[in-house]
Amino acid sequence: MSRGVPFAANPLLQVKLPAHRSRVVMLLIALAFLALAARAVWLQTVSDDFLQKQGESRYARTIELPASRGRVLDRNGVVLAVSLPAPAIWASPEELKATPEQLAKLAKLLEMPERELRRRLADEDKTFVYLKRQVEAPVAEQVAALKIPGVHQLLEYKRYYPEGEALAHVVGFTNVEDTGQEGIELAHDRTLAGAIGSRRVIRDRLGRTIEDVGSIREPRNGRDLQLSIDTKIQYHVHAALRDAVSAHKAKAGAAVVLDARTGEVLALANLPTYDPNQRRQLSGAQLRNRVITDTFEPGSTMKPFTTALALELGKVGPKTVIDTAPGRLKIGSATIGDAHPHGALTVEEVLQKSSNVGTVKMAMTMSPQRMWDMFTGVGFGQAPQLGFPGAVAGRVRPYRNWKPIEQATMSYGHGISVSLVQLARAYTAFSGDGEVMPLSLIRTEEQAHGVRVFSPKTAAAIRQMLEMAAGPGGTAPKAQVAGYRVAGKTGTAYKQEHGRYVRKYIASFVGFAPVSDPRLIVAVMIDEPSAGQHYGGQVAAPLFSRIVGEALRTLRVAPDAPSTNQVIPAGPVREST
Repeated sequence: MSRGVPFAANPLLQVKLPAHRSRVVMLLIALAFLALAARAVWLQTVSDDFLQKQGESRYARTIELPASRGRVLDRNGVVLAVSLPAPAIWASPEELKATPEQLAKLAKLLEMPERELRRRLADEDKTFVYLKRQVEAPVAEQVAALKIPGVHQLLEYKRYYPEGEALAHVVGFTNVEDTGQEGIELAHDRTLAGAIGSRRVIRDRLGRTIEDVGSIREPRNGRDLQLSIDTKIQYHVHAALRDAVSAHKAKAGAAVVLDARTGEVLALANLPTYDPNQRRQLSGAQLRNRVITDTFEPGSTMKPFTTALALELGKVGPKTVIDTAPGRLKIGSATIGDAHPHGALTVEEVLQKSSNVGTVKMAMTMSPQRMWDMFTGVGFGQAPQLGFPGAVAGRVRPYRNWKPIEQATMSYGHGISVSLVQLARAYTAFSGDGEVMPLSLIRTEEQAHGVRVFSPKTAAAIRQMLEMAAGPGGTAPKAQVAGYRVAGKTGTAYKQEHGRYVRKYIASFVGFAPVSDPRLIVAVMIDEPSAGQHYGGQVAAPLFSRIVGEALRTLRVAPDAPSTNQVIPAGPVREST
């Protein structure tokens, strides 16, 4: 390069660009600025709501406000189920700052292994993890006193059942979400549950509430529910049933008490039972509400219905004589027999002595359809309208398929299945004027209206016969109660296993008192008594007597008989099965 020639004059640096290229570059830069300006306008005007929501999502929270579940009360206002505050302990692993000593104390308070606690807190990416739910209030206070950053509490409620196992099958229980799972808690969950509310708050990065923005929806607490149950009577029934099952070494037992005037259920008990406050190891046998969900062959407790139909149709009268000799009756290839031969018996005595032969002879004078109509009329073969989960219909086969032997055996309670509550309800036809009353587990002040099945005259005649059956010369003198006239019928039936009858029994008794003005209907059942006695008159009748006596005294019902009327025979009392 020659000296004196400027560097800028170098030909290599003399680049000639077309004029339009600079214009294009300037245009692109201008468009970019316009796009940024348009985006700014868009964000600050059109998308303002979106940006506000994005911002609020960083600091604003909507928290649920739990609703308190309604109480369950007995007919006198005694609390059977109530919700108590029981906070849930939760943590945010990403915010957790705890010393080993604090974690050890926390694990001890929550009654969980420290290793399990550390496992739940191990994932630092999580923002929420339950440590324990439904913690007792004193424990929650001790957890709060530890002041561990990242460990928080959430208000929840825990259901408490003051009456425990005595009313477990009636009230039922709820799960950890406070949702009904069994019994009344399940059947009336919508009424009891209420509706949760919500509230808007502002929280800092540590999850602490620093400002309460306002309520979105106020919580609506559940409504209280008043049952027809009388807690005092329920206690007596539960205790009596427990003693009877234990004394007879039985597999299970059940009892139900009805108000004969209104159809209200005053008591309902089952064994085995459970404590709804402690449900860690529940079995199916404990959960079964046998009064409502289990069916069995009623045996001789069915005989009053067959007798009533024969009276209603004019086939017989109370004093009509039926020859039951020689204590056996052949139908087809089958033979029906009585426990003891009786010879000639009036219709009253047929029911008093519980004669199978006499009952079958009355039944065979009637058409299968009329018998079927009567069975369904008193509620057999239909699930009782109790509004209670698990209620079963039982089994009554269509009359068109009946064979003569089937009609005969159904007349005295075999080949037909019922639940204990169905049987108790059916006896309202005899305690009143022939009307079958509707049942209710909810207390009602309204006058109940039944469905007429028998005439008042027929109902009165059967009532007198049932009093004879529960008195001297009947199958259940042990059912008598000092000071009160009682009426009822025993039942002893074989159980079926795999479609065949086995030598296992169900002993039952259904009756009412006082006869002069029936106030209570009581039905009891003992499943597989195995202490040497199995007849209804030996096993179930004394249980009926104890329940009725204590219940009538609890209700302060005036006696209608001398206090010396109770008769306890020395020898065993047998009935035809």
